[in-house]
Formats: sequence, C-alpha cells, structure tokens
Amino acid sequence: MALQRIAKRTLSDEVFEQLLREILQGRMAPGLALPAERELCETLGVNRGALREALRRLAQAGLVAIAQGGTTKVLDYKRTAGLDLLSQMLFHEGGTIDLQVVRSLIEIRSALAPDIARLCARRADAALIVELLDVVDRMEAAHAADDLPTLQELSLDFWDVLVRGSDNIAYVLAFNTLRSTYDTVREALVQVMADELRDLAAYRAIAEAVGRHDDVSAKHVASALVEHGTHRMFELIALLDRPGTGSTEDSPPGDAS
Repeated sequence: MALQRIAKRTLSDEVFEQLLREILQGRMAPGLALPAERELCETLGVNRGALREALRRLAQAGLVAIAQGGTTKVLDYKRTAGLDLLSQMLFHEGGTIDLQVVRSLIEIRSALAPDIARLCARRADAALIVELLDVVDRMEAAHAADDLPTLQELSLDFWDVLVRGSDNIAYVLAFNTLRSTYDTVREALVQVMADELRDLAAYRAIAEAVGRHDDVSAKHVASALVEHGTHRMFELIALLDRPGTGSTEDSPPGDAS
C-alpha cells in the first residue's frame, strides 16, 4: 500500500481519495482487511472522525464493507459499486485518460440513447415537446454561427430533455452520471464530436418524432445520430491505443482532441 500522511487532520476527503485510489489501482485487493482504525489514523495522520467518515463514504460507494466490531474489508467494486464510480475511474493516477473506461462510456451511451428517445416519444407531454423544439431552434442558431462549444452544450440539453421525457428514473440517474463524467473531458472532445453536433437534421427529426409520438422513428434516428460520435470516438481510441503511442501512460487528457 502507498498511503501517505495527510497534513490537515480534518480532511476526510483526502482520506477517502487515498483509499479509493488504492482500491481502484488494485493495491488493496478484494477481501483484504484494512488495518485497525488506530493504525490507519497513525499512518494517515488524521483523527478517528475523519477516518470513519471516509470509510462510511467508501461503504456507501460499495467499495468496502464495515462489519460489527469495526473490521473493514475491501469489496470487489466490479460486483458491488454503481455508475457513480465512473468519474473516479476515468483518469489514471498520472492524469491520463483510461481508454477502457472511455470505451465503456461510449458503449453505454450508444445502448441507452435510442431507448431514451423511444420512451420520450411515447410519454412526452406537450410542454416537454415545446421545450425540445426550443433547444433545436437554439442549436440551429449556434450551428449558423459555427459555434461548436455552444452546440455541444445544447446537445447535452437536448438529451437532458429527452431523458426527462422518458419518465424512467434509472435512465435519468444514469444520464446524470454520464453527463458529469463527460463534462470532465468535454472541451477535449468537441472536435471529435463535431459530425454528431452538426447533424441538425437528425436533432430536428427526433424532436418532430417525439411531437408525433412516433417512438419507432425517434429510436432509429437517435441511433443513427449517436453513431456519428461513436464511430469517431472508436477511431480515436484505436489511434491512441496503438502500440508505441504511449497514450494510456504518457499523453495528457487534452490530447484527446
């Protein structure tokens, strides 16, 4: 274990981050019993309150189990954690992007987007349809100005309206996690996503299909729309993952653009 002493004794966030890194990097393997509280407190230089708060957060995240008597064991997070962990896994310790996590994000996006559009077309009310069409109108204005960053932001707003219209709480929460994770690298990906962002005909077609409650058309157009970004992202991953590129270890996250 590569735990480091923490200078400020009340920073439970720092304790949480250190233990989280150790678990995600595999240095604290599933089944490992953590040292006793006293030993951990001495190693980290914190009081028991800070340590216990950090352990509580780790337990809530599905990373450890705290048994009666205070024994804490590391869990296999791939079996017990939720989507919220994705944002913590997106970067390696050195700050480079984990391409396997990026690939997973792309794949879940491709799987969810068409069904979100389908359900929205079935369930959206009149007010939501107006809101969706308003976002498309603003996207067309940004497209006319060739303002890709604004298009990117409005595209996220478009999907936010769709997912709310789907009336599926699991999709809403998954979208929230995916969006917050995407936001950490969004600026680096604006050019990669350009083809998808500029496909205003598809955004308009989805909005109009929702307005007609045409779930089949909404699903198919949404699938084709996100395929633009999926294709470009997989091209980028293949390029960065080639032997000798040093992408996963040496390239800074901003190089993804």
